[in-house]
Amino acid sequence: MKGAAALIVDDEADIRELVEITLSRMGLKTRSAASLQDARRLLSEQSFDFCITDMRLPDGNGISLVQHIQKHHPQTPVAVITAYGSSQAAVESLKAGAFDFVSKPVDLQSLRKLVDAALKLRGRDDRAASDDGGLLGEHDSVRQLRGMIDRLARSQAPVHIAGESGTGKELVARLIHSRGPRAGGPFVPVNCGAIPSELMESEFFGHLKGSFTGALKDKPGLFQAAEGGTLFLDEVADLPLHMQVKLLRALQERAVRPVGSEAEVPVNVRITSATHKNLAELVARGAFRQDLFYRLNVIEVRTPPLRERAQDIPLLADHILARLARDIALPGRPTLDAEARKALQGYPFPGNVRELENILERAITLCDGEQITALDLQLRQLPGSDAGPAGGALEDQMEDIERKAIQDALEKARFNKTKAAELLGMSFRSLRYRIKKLGIE
Repeated sequence: MKGAAALIVDDEADIRELVEITLSRMGLKTRSAASLQDARRLLSEQSFDFCITDMRLPDGNGISLVQHIQKHHPQTPVAVITAYGSSQAAVESLKAGAFDFVSKPVDLQSLRKLVDAALKLRGRDDRAASDDGGLLGEHDSVRQLRGMIDRLARSQAPVHIAGESGTGKELVARLIHSRGPRAGGPFVPVNCGAIPSELMESEFFGHLKGSFTGALKDKPGLFQAAEGGTLFLDEVADLPLHMQVKLLRALQERAVRPVGSEAEVPVNVRITSATHKNLAELVARGAFRQDLFYRLNVIEVRTPPLRERAQDIPLLADHILARLARDIALPGRPTLDAEARKALQGYPFPGNVRELENILERAITLCDGEQITALDLQLRQLPGSDAGPAGGALEDQMEDIERKAIQDALEKARFNKTKAAELLGMSFRSLRYRIKKLGIE
């Protein structure tokens, strides 16, 4: 941090001085400007590692400076100072490309954390561009997604990831986290549809001992668990309306109130969210709050369905088969024959990459150990190619069939797994893997 240069832009001398003193004590060299014109002049004279600007300036606003820096100095993170309670201005600044924002009156502890996070971005770009992070594929949509992830990692803006089930939304959220300044902090994923409605407030915000029956001790919530990192709200569309109100307040105030407490606890958390549902449609129907939608959906990212990038299926399949072979400890990795590859590329994959994994898990147990044929894939004829949610139901049905076949074989073999594997025409290792995978006792 020492030696880093910061530009402070504000027409109020006392705020400029406050920020300058704070940043100087952190070891930064500072320059200051009282207008957009002065700021642009300083930016043309030297490079800065960080910039903080007020929203309202005598010759324009902070957003135009953010846009100028995005265009001419994209490696410089910019924070915006907004008026207290001006959530709309904060969202607008983030949409324009601001790294983060801080509200007046400026909280010095929050400012220090913000500056520290911004300066951690230095030196991360080369690493981010050096690998795909597990997001495999050469289709244009995947290349664009990887580029978007790298850009979003340089911001603290809330990101909403839209896409069908099984398209890798959590992987995208993890990559945004791991390539940004919060990489050293926790990544806390939560399935909003899996928490009982009556426990949601306690789960998200924590509770104090004795605040309700069963509250035997103080318990931090998910926001506190994600302190300094990222909270990933998966299936955010499943949040009930009463919880949407409380979540909105937590995002606006950057603070949470544990159940049973009268005091709010400040939290330093980045929010990413995802759902396979159409949030805009839910807003139009009144099933999801519009104000929360705008707060979560500052930047939207779309994960492409597998059927739109069929050319990537062989690459993904080879990668998945290699991993499965390691998991089962096979002496060699089975490969797909030409007909199997063709069959996979022509299949609509309503369950997307997750369904591809399940199909290959099954095929690797049915094949001769060296080559997977189209017959081993056991692909099903589907009534339509765009029935996304049906993929999960289909996979559940296939697993039920497979589970019953294994249980029948085990009973016939009197639970001798070696004999059961022979009856099923698979190796002992494959059978053991499938028993564990399917949760068969």
